Amino acid sequence: MDRRQYLNTMAALVAMQSSLIADTEQKGRFLPAICAYSFRKQLKDGSFSYADLIRMAAETQSNGVDLTTYWLRDTTDDTILPLKKLAYKSGVWIYSIGTRIKMVQPPEDRDAELESLRKWLDVAERIGAAHVRIFGGSVPAGATEDQAVAWAAEMLKRSTEEAGKKGITLGIEDDTGITMDANRMLEIVKKTGSEWAGINLDIGNFPDNAYHQIELCAPYATNVHFKEQVHMNGREQPADWPRILKILGAAGYEGHLALEYEPSDAPLMNVPKLIAKMRTTIAKA
Repeated sequence: MDRRQYLNTMAALVAMQSSLIADTEQKGRFLPAICAYSFRKQLKDGSFSYADLIRMAAETQSNGVDLTTYWLRDTTDDTILPLKKLAYKSGVWIYSIGTRIKMVQPPEDRDAELESLRKWLDVAERIGAAHVRIFGGSVPAGATEDQAVAWAAEMLKRSTEEAGKKGITLGIEDDTGITMDANRMLEIVKKTGSEWAGINLDIGNFPDNAYHQIELCAPYATNVHFKEQVHMNGREQPADWPRILKILGAAGYEGHLALEYEPSDAPLMNVPKLIAKMRTTIAKA
């Protein structure tokens, strides 16, 4: 091959690569994962463990685990590091941990909550997670919603200063209180103005008009909780997964879709089936 042929070939390859990158940016890239909250009853009563969750993720060819931390017996290295090792050997990434940290904090309570966040950032770092799920919170008695939003934004700004030092992203979830409205959620994130803050987008938590609210939040999504149901016209209905993937893809979302199984019946049987359905839906998208 002479120099001219070589240069022409390289130019064609670059053009092809650019086309593929543009196509990826338009469609998004989705990785199936399992949220530990799906097994809340079993994790609480000890009939299912976090190690079992990691093994299930590997068996179902899920790329990651969203580790809700509520049922960890402790956060010592004796508990955390074996899970990290098992995940690595299983080809699974514990990419996110879920905490109960809340952003709506009046000034006098922020230091204590920030100290709790530091503890969980340390856990995330030790287990290898690059994302921590947090909450907004409800409007405290005697405060206005605008005041609560301002408090949340200030607390989130301080929190991202801590998280950014460890290279960890914080995702505030649409779950109860002021974050049940996408516009309020966006107001908090935008006021924070940090590259380390975004939205842990739960598609099933918005109380109404779910697809519109998902579309508003999608450009700021740091993680997605994928569910079977959404709420429309004041009623719960089956989620249109292809439609949601289209919304996420148009927003350029690239990341995990953590299946969060809401019913309490038979998650051991139903979660693997839903992961298989999710994989098929992603492949078609």
